[in-house]
Amino acid sequence: MKRLIAALFAALLLTPYSVMAQSPSDVVWLQVEAQPTLTAATQRAQAYSNNIDDVNGFSLGGGWYAIVVGPYRRDDAELLLRRYRREGLVPGDSFVQISSRFQQQFWPVGANVLSIPLIAPAEPEVTAQAPAAPIAETTLPPVSDNTPTVAEISKPEPPVDETVSEARRSERALSREERQQLQIALQWAGFYNGAIDGAFGRGTRGSMTDWQAVNGYDPTGVLTTLQRAALNKQYNAVLEGLGLQTVRNTDAGIEMLLPTEIVSFEKLDPPFVQYNATGDINARVLLISQAGDEDTLAGLYEIMQTLEIVPQDGPRERKSDSFELIGENGGIISQTQVSLEDGEIKGFTLVWPAGDEDRRRRVMSELSKSFTRIPGVLDAVAAGGDDQAIDLVSGLQVRQPKLSRSGFFIDGVGTIATTSQAVQNCGRMTLEDETELSVVVNDTANGIALLKPSDRLAPMEVAMFNPLLPRLQSEIAVAGYPYKGVLGTATVTYGALADVRGLKGEDNVVRLELIAQSGDAGGPVFDSNGQVLGMLLPREDGAQHLPEDVNFAVDATQISDLAQQAGIAIETTQGSGTLHPEDLRAKAKGMTVLVNCWE
Repeated sequence: MKRLIAALFAALLLTPYSVMAQSPSDVVWLQVEAQPTLTAATQRAQAYSNNIDDVNGFSLGGGWYAIVVGPYRRDDAELLLRRYRREGLVPGDSFVQISSRFQQQFWPVGANVLSIPLIAPAEPEVTAQAPAAPIAETTLPPVSDNTPTVAEISKPEPPVDETVSEARRSERALSREERQQLQIALQWAGFYNGAIDGAFGRGTRGSMTDWQAVNGYDPTGVLTTLQRAALNKQYNAVLEGLGLQTVRNTDAGIEMLLPTEIVSFEKLDPPFVQYNATGDINARVLLISQAGDEDTLAGLYEIMQTLEIVPQDGPRERKSDSFELIGENGGIISQTQVSLEDGEIKGFTLVWPAGDEDRRRRVMSELSKSFTRIPGVLDAVAAGGDDQAIDLVSGLQVRQPKLSRSGFFIDGVGTIATTSQAVQNCGRMTLEDETELSVVVNDTANGIALLKPSDRLAPMEVAMFNPLLPRLQSEIAVAGYPYKGVLGTATVTYGALADVRGLKGEDNVVRLELIAQSGDAGGPVFDSNGQVLGMLLPREDGAQHLPEDVNFAVDATQISDLAQQAGIAIETTQGSGTLHPEDLRAKAKGMTVLVNCWE
């Protein structure tokens, strides 16, 4: 009875379950083989189906086709993989694969478990032939007991593996680089965590023993020639279909491996040569090449971190003659390696989809090892073209904040008042010059937020608040960044004070006759004397659309009270005399700042 219960439990554990009912991260497959033609892949899928259940076939792209078994839960798949290897039903280099690696399904014919348009089944090739010659009948001699059958004749003899002594002898013939490569492959497979030194000590032998046991070999601790080939094949399996080939770019003076099946040359825009994605894998490679010195290298280091292809989260390392950047977000992982030699700055960036880390690390390793400097460097004056824009660097998109609003200094150490809208759901906040900001207090009822810079600042101008409102229809001015930093400095927009209350009688806001842009929100509102009488509020979204020249500002008293509650000393005054427009613009530009909200 115990055996029956165990058998039933094992059967349930290893039963494939619906792809549609699981998320892609829950579903894995056993990839047992890949073929370069659809016909060969179909034949191999048929052969496996004769001995194994749940055989499927999918296109990998790049002219390769995978034969897989599944789908299964990951734990079940790894258990089944070990069993199939022991029983010799699948090759020793079979491995666990995820659904996102596959494209259209070609086997079984008509199946479509991933809901991707199907590949037509492979048809046998038909070629024109000459008329067949008459077949002469021949009487065959009777089959004796010693005559081999057709199956016996066509069945290949299994390769004869080495003995342990023979394996040791062949191992001694390996170069240091070949021994290191085996350690790298064992490390990648999760069996080795020691130094890559080419010395086969206790740690390396132990990892070999563990790898042999998992892959169905006798755990001797010495890999035979066939086993070394199987291990290296496993290590290189993730590179199938990428088309790694040496590319020589004489303009950039760089020669290196590139995944030519998934990226191709797009354009040259110094200091970059761009190779962009050509298929389903959203990968990119940039070759980096320019003449320069340490200062040029430092500038490139800073510029690279403003690009969208270099996410902000990730380690950075900068030396006097080189730097490395790794950036990661939910969509991509980007890794950049650059160095300075003999007045030439060269390197590359690999951008790879997130969630495919094993393959990304392998590709990055191959690109880095193959990177070679050859004569030549990109000509900086070759830049330009129709796709130039202020938010592009050499044709690459500069990272943009999700929201930009205006603000202004309210004390001598750089405390900033802005709209609450500017600080909602921000991963981080910065001034235009990338100074980090943190929230001191956020009064959402009045729409006011006070921010503190990470470093003490010395503002050119600080707001002088006037608690007394001017007469209705007096001229007022708003300073802000209506185009979110495109112009590089604050602009001033003139209008009039329409009412000292809101439309519903609110006494904490004033109504303005003024045409403003969304980026102006959070900017200071000046009276004719140059004192701040309030802060411009963002226009509300809703069913009611007010005339374009109707805007509102929270009055200075609300800002002053909030600052005092937070322990921030501000200055108030009741000035007299009209400030000249040129002086007012200078005052406004000295205190108004751009506040950026980032994901």
